[in-house]
Amino acid sequence: MAKVTLHQLDQLLMDTAELLGKMDITAKRNFVFALLLLKRSSDAFAEAAERVRADELALGSTEEEARAAADDPELYTEHVFVPPEARWTSLAALTKMVGNKLNEALTALERHNMDLAGVLRHVDFNKAPGGERLTDGTLVQMIRLLSQVRLGDQDLEFPDLIGTAYESTLRRFADASGSGSGDLYTPRPIVRLMVGLADPAPGHSVYDPCAGSAGMLVLAREHVEDHYPGRGGEVALAGQELSASQYVDARMNLLLHGIRDADVLLGDTLAQPRHITGDRPRRFSRILSNPEFSAEYDDSAVAANAHGRFQYGSGTKAADLLFVQHMVASLDERDGLAVTVMPHGVLFRSGQEKKIRENLLRADVIEAVIGLAPGIFSGTGIPACLLLLRAPGAKPPGMAGTILFINADREFTPGRTQNQLGEEHLEKIIRVYRERRTVPGFSRLVPISALLADDANLNIRRWVDNTPSPEPQDVGAHLYGGVPRAEVDAAAPAFAAFGLDISDFFASLDADYSEFPREGPDAARERLAVCAAEAAAKLHATCDLWWRDHAKLLRELPSAEAPMKAREDLLESFRATLGHHPTLDEFALTGLVAEWWGDHLTDIKALAAGGPLRVVQGWVTSIEIMLAPQRLKGGKVRDRTAAERREARSHPLVGRVMPEYLDELDRLETAYQALDVRVRESLAEADTEDRTETGSAAELRRLKRERTAARRALDEYERSFERTLVAAVSEISRSRAEEIVLDILNEALRARLDARLDAACRDLVERYHTLARKYETSLEQLEAHRDQAARCLREHLRELGYPRRANLELF
Repeated sequence: MAKVTLHQLDQLLMDTAELLGKMDITAKRNFVFALLLLKRSSDAFAEAAERVRADELALGSTEEEARAAADDPELYTEHVFVPPEARWTSLAALTKMVGNKLNEALTALERHNMDLAGVLRHVDFNKAPGGERLTDGTLVQMIRLLSQVRLGDQDLEFPDLIGTAYESTLRRFADASGSGSGDLYTPRPIVRLMVGLADPAPGHSVYDPCAGSAGMLVLAREHVEDHYPGRGGEVALAGQELSASQYVDARMNLLLHGIRDADVLLGDTLAQPRHITGDRPRRFSRILSNPEFSAEYDDSAVAANAHGRFQYGSGTKAADLLFVQHMVASLDERDGLAVTVMPHGVLFRSGQEKKIRENLLRADVIEAVIGLAPGIFSGTGIPACLLLLRAPGAKPPGMAGTILFINADREFTPGRTQNQLGEEHLEKIIRVYRERRTVPGFSRLVPISALLADDANLNIRRWVDNTPSPEPQDVGAHLYGGVPRAEVDAAAPAFAAFGLDISDFFASLDADYSEFPREGPDAARERLAVCAAEAAAKLHATCDLWWRDHAKLLRELPSAEAPMKAREDLLESFRATLGHHPTLDEFALTGLVAEWWGDHLTDIKALAAGGPLRVVQGWVTSIEIMLAPQRLKGGKVRDRTAAERREARSHPLVGRVMPEYLDELDRLETAYQALDVRVRESLAEADTEDRTETGSAAELRRLKRERTAARRALDEYERSFERTLVAAVSEISRSRAEEIVLDILNEALRARLDARLDAACRDLVERYHTLARKYETSLEQLEAHRDQAARCLREHLRELGYPRRANLELF
């Protein structure tokens, strides 16, 4: 039986939400996620119950005794126990009083599972926003949609598919509601960056004082599981959340990721901290958080419950630096590390915040300040940064008395409504931080003494200015000709990166100036493009050799213990193999592989969990979803357009398993289009001729019949696509599936490399073109051209009988 794919479950959840029409986004997600929890819990319980029953039978119990044991809640310490009234088989049979029965199912689920207490009681399937009642028909449709799949552990394409689908759906709801920083959803790339910087490990405790939907806690455990397989449970998770609705989201998120031991509590972290040992905050190995920017707070309530947290100062208008102090006070004194999102204002605001910054600097608790790109949080344009904090005296060797500044505000991919941090950007930031590297225009170690001498100003551009240098303009070259040797020398490394000598594209004029070659800058630019492309082809060949030697890391994933180890090996080997080609720098090389891995992470997880045949089957399911009728708001559906069907058939799997089908389809489409053109031409001719001509009319009727037959044959052949695809895939062997999967992954990596090299080639040619635009024509040359044109004009006027009069004064 085919496994449930992420694409498939994502689509089912969004289709389920669409049945609720224009309902408030918060209410929609509450209903959808409550049904998802019921469905997931029931299917996972059914698997566990069957194992209990089988074990009891193997021990000699009767069938009746085995079934009774399977209904014993005490046997399900690692699974949610689902009582009979909450099981999906019962819910799927409902037709009347559906809302009441669903509410009873939620109540029963909470009653039998202490870790679900309070998570579901806010959901009432009888009420929608505005007091409207959800109809039985709508609820039955929602249940039927989710009944299309089974969500037990053995039914999933990879183990954490449910949690991944929950987060991606939560992200879509957040995008639809326009939620911003500190509210509902922190963009996953930011969370991944923060977790990568914190690098939690087995034995660590991870805490989020502003837990939101618990995305940081979930990803922290995933990070440990990825890098230390089987040991994710060795990380203790804790958190606190002020908003009741987000607290419920956090509990739901943790449960759907299979995390039942997280100590996440409800309450105001500043005024009523819940994680207290004695009269001091409990200490944690890692803290990850995104507090609401510039939040207001109750000063008296915070002071009454200080618990020694605010020794660096208080009395600020906004809570930002109070959260910072709370995190510092909650850090393990040996090697604790906090990574928190903050608005830029905390870096330079005056008044009481300045005094707090000075005290933080003197205590040497700020390890790094990282500036983030603009527009990466939806719903807010406030510039953001990351602060990396340590307990006093706990900085790593060599970092005491300094702060690492990283200006990453140019590290992003522009988006239509929101900019994105890509894998390349994350990889660069994390690598520079871990290696404490100084990279011109990107990072710098700054002594704390210098910061204190500058009024505790931590403004990132003050210390790492990445403003592009203005385009140089040589007045002498503009006036008298030539290309400044200084600008030619500055461009030489870019040419050398492609193995080119810049002197082949310039000729020496004198000690300070060069000139364009005799062929002219346009011809030289065309020659440069050809030479750059040849250099890029050599890099392609090296990449092919690298893939041949290292694709085995992917081939071995199903039996490998740590897929993330394969990722790291691929990154490092790619950089080592191609690093001697300076065409792309080290960050571009590692970023290229990181982006490729991230784009295909679902496929790689499926490969690791079930081998290449599972990946191929997942692609088939995705293609089927692309062809299935689309569900619209209100439950309406529409058939896929011809363009959408072509997109589905363009999946790289199709051409590899059924090329003959595509050839025949192309032949039928060509035949139909040729007949359609002939019919149209005949109709156009008939408009200008006598329509009563028997021969022409008969010919037109014949052409129409042939076109209709061709259309019918084409439609029938198209309808056989899915059936043919499933049949073709069912016949391939594991080795052939492995060959296909690796080939498609290699093709995707090559496409990324092509794009990077093409961009690098264009940049090089454009740099040469910029010099040509500036210096190809000097003022002296313009004046000479002008004088020549004036002489020609005067000569022409003289020949026409309009000679210039003697002794004529113009002024």
